[in-house]
Amino acid sequence: MEHEAVFHFRCAHAEILYRALSPEMAAELHPRSRAECYREGPDVLVLKVQARDTAALRASLNMWLRLVNVADEMQALAYQSSEERS
Repeated sequence: MEHEAVFHFRCAHAEILYRALSPEMAAELHPRSRAECYREGPDVLVLKVQARDTAALRASLNMWLRLVNVADEMQALAYQSSEERS
């Protein structure tokens, strides 16, 4: 793979985001790219995307960053909902 992008997301719920994204990592979603997700310490989620060309990198980044964003938004909603019930 010739092109690579690495993102570090620092948040208190990095473990939850990691668990939400992990099932997607097992699937071969795009033949020209691959993604890796792991944690660095308790509060950093790392997303590394590699691709053969820039078009594939852009397409993969659009998908993976959207998935991270959705997982983060769902975590915020779940937290807000649990706070309202308390």
